[in-house]
Amino acid sequence: MNDTKQTYTFSQQMIGVIKLMRPKQWIKNSFVLAPLLFTGEFLNPEAVQQALLATLLFCLASSATYIINDLHDIEHDRRHPKKSKTRPLAAGTVTIPTALLTLGVLYASLIGGWFYFSNVVWVIVVYLVLNLAYTFILKYQPVLDIFTIAIGFVLRVYAGAIALSVPVSDWMFITTLSLALYLAAVKRRQELSQIGVKSRKVLEKYSVSLVDRYAEISATSALIFYSMFVMSAKPQLVITVPLVLFGMFRYWYIVEKFEGGESPTDALLTDWQLLLTVALWVAACSWALWPV
Repeated sequence: MNDTKQTYTFSQQMIGVIKLMRPKQWIKNSFVLAPLLFTGEFLNPEAVQQALLATLLFCLASSATYIINDLHDIEHDRRHPKKSKTRPLAAGTVTIPTALLTLGVLYASLIGGWFYFSNVVWVIVVYLVLNLAYTFILKYQPVLDIFTIAIGFVLRVYAGAIALSVPVSDWMFITTLSLALYLAAVKRRQELSQIGVKSRKVLEKYSVSLVDRYAEISATSALIFYSMFVMSAKPQLVITVPLVLFGMFRYWYIVEKFEGGESPTDALLTDWQLLLTVALWVAACSWALWPV
């Protein structure tokens, strides 16, 4: 009986540790693979291996930032109606020592990655420092909090380019920044409209109408810059512009109709039309950029 109880307790702790690392959020690290797609190197096994390794390292780094954030916000999360049940530290399913041990393992893995992939890990170090600043300072500063989140996505794209030793179009960087600003603004909007200023302190300095305007400006910019990138650098990708338009329309529909958007990852994974649009976009890009 004791062995069974210990096994069950261990299993629960492991599930808690996995949740603490938020693997569902790793989908954001797919941005690391963007240079692999747009450079047409996706048929090169060595390039694919390098890009996947860079993505894995970013997954470890993002999990580390989530743990630090959860440790910092544990008392606040315990008072949150949703996070008190979904965040392992706040819910008590993972102890602080276990979280610190997991954090140490993640950092050790990144240090090990430095010996093989130092150029990518340097980008990750910048990402980690930026997120430390976000956790302790920047997430309390309006506008800066949104831009900090967005810059994290730009660093992902840059890491993917560094991994392949290829240049990335300035249009891609500014498009990524605009798209990430759009997602971050929508996230703030949904937090504000669904839970209110109690969700996070910085929301006291926002209003729904203000972040709506941020989202509209960012969405328009993302579409314009993506179209300019396509027309100037990759005209064969013009077939993907309607898919991008539909994806942005569909995402905003989910935000308005089903009150999604607080978690872009959940919005993507729970809507089959959005998933299909992303799959078709990847397929169209691959077809258009297929090496001849």
